Amino acid sequence: MKKSKTLIYASLVLTFMAFNSSKAQEGVAKFGLKGGVNFSNLYSDNVDDNNVLTGFNVGLYAKVPIVNNISLQPEISYTGKGAELVYNNAFISGTAKFKLDYIEVPLLLVVNVTKNFNIHAGPYAAYLISGKTTNKSDNGNYNFEDNINTDNFNRFDAGLAGGLGLDLQPVSFGVRYNYGLTKIGKDDNSANNFTSPDAKNSVLSFYAAFAF
Repeated sequence: MKKSKTLIYASLVLTFMAFNSSKAQEGVAKFGLKGGVNFSNLYSDNVDDNNVLTGFNVGLYAKVPIVNNISLQPEISYTGKGAELVYNNAFISGTAKFKLDYIEVPLLLVVNVTKNFNIHAGPYAAYLISGKTTNKSDNGNYNFEDNINTDNFNRFDAGLAGGLGLDLQPVSFGVRYNYGLTKIGKDDNSANNFTSPDAKNSVLSFYAAFAF
């Protein structure tokens, strides 16, 4: 947990510095909107479920040149994470979803391998703002939707992000994977009704971006 907090603080500080740098380099830095679809899951030391939850992400970004072909890219976005469980037994079948909504702040180092193709990687920090569980049974008798108590979960999430991008100015496209390093549940196991106590976020994202 101590390492996760350090990663969160470092990501926030570096993002703040990058935005300040972008102001100092007015006319060089680029700003834009980005959004796309998430395919998320939860993983632990013993469990890696193949069922994924589909969500979305939307936010803002800045791209600040450092040297030729290398830039810093701080972002802030709303992103949906969580997991989906498809169950089928002798008594009932259906789909249960566990959704977590975050405000996420990645700070990425972007390297342009060619004029239009880049690779990017860096840390991210996120803050849990809401969540809910839903259940839809095939017979329709056990359908419900409930908000979760976010106090039962760690409000802060942190991890590593990396991906590939295609720049077709002013439009860009990309794919990115976020690997969570922070347990979503608290050490008192208060989140056990929803998931494994040591579960962490895992998200594959596809996005499009538009630069101003």
